[in-house]
Amino acid sequence: MNKTLFSAVSKKFVMALAGLFLLLFLPVHLGINLMLLKSDPEPFNSAAHFMATFPLIKVVELLLFLTILIHITYGIILQILNWLSRPVGYKVRNKSETSAFSRFMIWTGGSVLIFLVIHFFNFYFIKLGLVDGNPEDFYSVAWQLFSVPGYVILYWICFLLLGFHLYHALQSAFQTLGLSNEFWKPVIRAISLIYAVAVPVGFAIIPLVIWLFK
Repeated sequence: MNKTLFSAVSKKFVMALAGLFLLLFLPVHLGINLMLLKSDPEPFNSAAHFMATFPLIKVVELLLFLTILIHITYGIILQILNWLSRPVGYKVRNKSETSAFSRFMIWTGGSVLIFLVIHFFNFYFIKLGLVDGNPEDFYSVAWQLFSVPGYVILYWICFLLLGFHLYHALQSAFQTLGLSNEFWKPVIRAISLIYAVAVPVGFAIIPLVIWLFK
């Protein structure tokens, strides 16, 4: 029992570290994507080319993929362990026991995973030559995708769900790492809310502007 508990705690600790690394990456990605709002495609294409060719960035890219894999794998394992620990549903759920954000983390995370697969297919696979497209002109690729209403709606839904995921994930990560207490908890909650709103809204504004003013 103690060994199982230690294993679960260890996985949660590693998962928290991986999640925080991913949280650092999102604002960088957003900053690059905001260049799509420029009428000149050169800044965005230059940034995309730099991210695809600079040796140090390629090392970070491999680390990012590894981090995503660890975060997803441990998230699934921990959720399964949580389900197995309570095989019989409660007649009355104690709502104070766990928040709605916590209960649905596996599902919001799953929606983000689906979006990542679509995103890789539309962009990263072009860079690898697995999908037709010009890897030196991702600006045009993005603008074409954001001209499709169905893709834009899917994009918004995924980032809405990402916001819910981020809000709980950031608080959970600080708690797991032992950085949350009664004094800092309100501060961490406020930071989590700001981050969970600002980042998804920042990403969501881009296709909206392109869609309206293309």
